[in-house]
Amino acid sequence: MKITARPGRPARYGGPVAKNQNTFSSLTALRRRLAARAVHAGWRWMQRAGAVTAQTPGPLRFGAIGHGTRLAFPQGTVFGEPWIRLGDHCIIGEQVTLTAGMMPDLDLGAEPVLVLGNGVVIGRDSHVIADTRITIGNDTFCGPGVYITSTNHSYDDPHEPVGKQWPRSAPVEIGPGCWLGTGAVILPGARLGRNVVVAAGAVVRGEVPDHAVVAGAPARIVRRWEPETGWQPPLRTPAPVPIPDGVTPEQLRALAALAESE
Repeated sequence: MKITARPGRPARYGGPVAKNQNTFSSLTALRRRLAARAVHAGWRWMQRAGAVTAQTPGPLRFGAIGHGTRLAFPQGTVFGEPWIRLGDHCIIGEQVTLTAGMMPDLDLGAEPVLVLGNGVVIGRDSHVIADTRITIGNDTFCGPGVYITSTNHSYDDPHEPVGKQWPRSAPVEIGPGCWLGTGAVILPGARLGRNVVVAAGAVVRGEVPDHAVVAGAPARIVRRWEPETGWQPPLRTPAPVPIPDGVTPEQLRALAALAESE
């Protein structure tokens, strides 16, 4: 039995579709594709135009912003810029909060409050809240969603809402070469040494020595490197083999193709 579409109604499933309906569907799909391309092209243009660098600071006036440093668009909450200093070749992801002081338009004195060294990477949706001094050393990498703060709520008065009680502040120092995993929290008073690894979701307070791996909430040392004994407990996986100097991308692709053929 042949199924046909009634006037003004769509055909039943599996039935023939009128020619004008096919034409209409094709035009609708084409318009959607063109609109999608335009939206994506416009967004890429906005990302390029809205990025903050030393040459294109936009409305932000940092105390210092180094060569090659870039804040991706869209930026998160940023205030207290005169007391924020960013080193060279830093990468700040989208929607990253960078604040100095408890609120905008405060006079915080002559010294910087938030200082990022050279080559610092802060992943998207992270927050660095510096009510008192926070320093992040050279070549420290932060995954997405990292929270670093020099201020914490107090709850001394049992009769007053916690959010209305005066907070406590303490400086935070993160040494060079650290890695802070996704969702890590660095609390006021924390001091991380050189090349410290903070596991994803860890909550760090207090002092962490050089070359340590910390995990948990509250974080504790789960592995540490010593010159005499190396990593303790020993690493479970072999160290990655670096690519030799002078190897070109073409040679790497050729080696990969050879490995696949075998």
